[in-house]
Amino acid sequence: MDFSTAAFLFPGQGSQSVEMGKALAESSPTAAAVFAAADEILGFALSDLCWNGPAEDLNDTINTQPALYVTSMAALAVLRETVPDAQPAFIAGHSLGQVTAAAAAGALSFADGLRLVRERGRLMKLAGERSPGGMAAVIRLDLEKLVAVCEQASAEAGKPVQVANDNCPGQVVISGDNAALDLAETLAKAAGARMVKRLPVSIAAHSQLMESVSTEYGAAVDAAALSLPAVPFIANSTAAPVVGLDALRAEFKSQLTSPVRWTESVQYMISNGVTSFIEIGSGNVLTGLLKRIDRNVSGYNVESILSG
Repeated sequence: MDFSTAAFLFPGQGSQSVEMGKALAESSPTAAAVFAAADEILGFALSDLCWNGPAEDLNDTINTQPALYVTSMAALAVLRETVPDAQPAFIAGHSLGQVTAAAAAGALSFADGLRLVRERGRLMKLAGERSPGGMAAVIRLDLEKLVAVCEQASAEAGKPVQVANDNCPGQVVISGDNAALDLAETLAKAAGARMVKRLPVSIAAHSQLMESVSTEYGAAVDAAALSLPAVPFIANSTAAPVVGLDALRAEFKSQLTSPVRWTESVQYMISNGVTSFIEIGSGNVLTGLLKRIDRNVSGYNVESILSG
């Protein structure tokens, strides 16, 4: 594979599953060492939770975020050991995966990134308790129409709901207060959406409801030692490369309440010469989205690269 025309992608919540990273750690001392280091840093057996569950605990956002981070970083370590010249043209992560991508690009140490995602998960869970809400996937409705739907629902409900994840054409996630979300669901269907499906989450990620923890999360971001990424790093909120440390720190902070512009992020990388995308971590959610964004590019999970 020509890595000079490849991009590394790191998944976010929704990609987790019990046994993730287990086979990799059993076959690779390098991967096992990453999980062992995470267990020591966190002070509990995250590896056991990833490999053996229970699913209910793994799906708790305070655990899901570090679990996905460590699984991705373990896979990346094995890839770099197996293919030493595996340097991509761009690097990006979906939601939580943005922190993983930053660590992979050398902007964060493994330990600082792990502590940050653990705190991110804790605070997002806390925000869900302070300002309850939810999320819903809207299928086959034009993005501009959906933005208008959210604006109308917010105005009529007196509570916020907004676009949270523009995942790919035809699949957009909205997030916000439950009453506003209910109204947006009705309005979206009336506007022509094929389906609106509530997601099994108790937080309104990438919405105004996360503002209740923005100060605390900002302090955690400020406490992390950041460096300039060694690879062009595509930001979720701008769908363009981050330039400078101040911009990187600001991106981490704003991403908590800003939409994930994933479709545009992938399109930016394609327009700048990327022809293949490698999803590094659990599952193939992001490579699946590629098919709806541009069928002319190739998508792989890292496991397919490692297995030859």
